[in-house]
Amino acid sequence: MPSHLPEMPVSRRTLIASTAAAGGASAVGGLLTAEPAQAAPAPAGAPSRQVTLRINGRQRSVTVDNRTSLLDLLRENLRLTGTKKGCDQGACGACTVLVDGRRVNGCLTLAVRLEGAEVTTVEGLADGDDLTALQQAFIDNDAFQCGFCTPGQIVSGTGCIREGHTGSAEEIREWMSGNICRCGCYVKIVKAVQQAAGER
Repeated sequence: MPSHLPEMPVSRRTLIASTAAAGGASAVGGLLTAEPAQAAPAPAGAPSRQVTLRINGRQRSVTVDNRTSLLDLLRENLRLTGTKKGCDQGACGACTVLVDGRRVNGCLTLAVRLEGAEVTTVEGLADGDDLTALQQAFIDNDAFQCGFCTPGQIVSGTGCIREGHTGSAEEIREWMSGNICRCGCYVKIVKAVQQAAGER
């Protein structure tokens, strides 16, 4: 180091903080200028098929790659983005929808296997601005924080109520155990399901 500059020791903490700040600024700058992500096109010659479903009471026919999941069909092809992509492995329940009245994980269900099925997403539960009893119960009980898992929780809770698995808090927890809330609102979610089941 040249003798005319004072020696300034840099602590490990200062070095890490300054490096992290510079890296964060660089990443944010890149995000602001990056092109929006595009779905990768199917490989040429990939097998595809037309599938006709009744989604939220409306008949829809689309041609999809045979490997397309119901979740991707809903979000990418039909722009029904209420159904969330969480783990994409069937472990979190964020993508829960009703198929012919049964709860399924959209990420594990191939769209082409559902020809003629009735699919209900979170967008199809309310009647316009009139919320279902469970949607209102989620509001009444403050049963969400970040809200990412909420659509899947509400759809799963709707199925749970219809199936008659609401005899106790323990039973609700058991039958809702496939839906993860990373914010930890489980107590309030159970209360919301109990409230809606009682109003049925």
